[in-house]
Amino acid sequence: MTLSSTQLRGIIGATTTPFDAQGNINKESLQKHVQYLIDRGIKGLAPLGGTGEYPALSMAERQSVVRWTCEAAQGRVPVIAGVLATGYADALEAGRNARAAGADALMLVTPYYTIGDDDGIREYFAHYRREVDLPLVLYEIPRRTNVELSAGTVSKMAKDGSIIGIKYSGANFDKLTRVIQLTGDELAVLSGEEPLFPAQIGLGATGGVLALSNLDPQPWIKMQALVESGDMEAALQIHHRYAELISAVYSEMNPTGLKAAMRLYGFVETGDPRLPLRAAQDHTVQRIRDALSVLAHEGVLS
Repeated sequence: MTLSSTQLRGIIGATTTPFDAQGNINKESLQKHVQYLIDRGIKGLAPLGGTGEYPALSMAERQSVVRWTCEAAQGRVPVIAGVLATGYADALEAGRNARAAGADALMLVTPYYTIGDDDGIREYFAHYRREVDLPLVLYEIPRRTNVELSAGTVSKMAKDGSIIGIKYSGANFDKLTRVIQLTGDELAVLSGEEPLFPAQIGLGATGGVLALSNLDPQPWIKMQALVESGDMEAALQIHHRYAELISAVYSEMNPTGLKAAMRLYGFVETGDPRLPLRAAQDHTVQRIRDALSVLAHEGVLS
């Protein structure tokens, strides 16, 4: 499908990469989970972000993850493959592989380690968009990359035609508001922050790329609908109940806590993360178990 900014709405699942007991990618589990998310109303799939352990996978494994995700999705929702490479050549190879595997768009992180200024990063994205020939979602996650572009630069990138969306995993509300004001329908602004999700929707974000939607996208779909209907209070009632689960899941490096939560929720084949990450610590697992129990008791999480 040809993806545009106006089509990036609602909850997009930042999907995990499941591993079997030998540490290999579990294709069957991956595709069953894609079907589950679509059945539960997900509006898009974003494999190979940090949640999908992009840095821990080989180039061939990344292409397989995208191919298997696209096979399971069957064109029903867009597949936006993450590209978290540090440099242009590796990013280009990964993007071309994802395109060959069937991806509808790419979620390209700002280059890190060798960090350019705003103009250099703008040019990086413009060159990349021309060469890879797929729509791009800018992925900003300053706490991981030490890169945060100005609102003006993001707006220029949208007007260049380099990007159709931004996944913003940050807490600069002034910047987020200004991006929305400057770009309008030219850019889909997607929240990457579960703790801030209702507030960012309230400011005008069109949806979210959320890791916790792996458990069930429905509560996040409901939150967005409530905010957009003007009932922030009801949205926050749901969100406040999630506070402990969010805190517990992210108390260790993602996706460590998330994979523990998925097993406790019933997705037993997700496996542990790859090194250097390890299985969640016992106290983290207990916090997650308690939080899920409360949510189930309150009827928030089915």
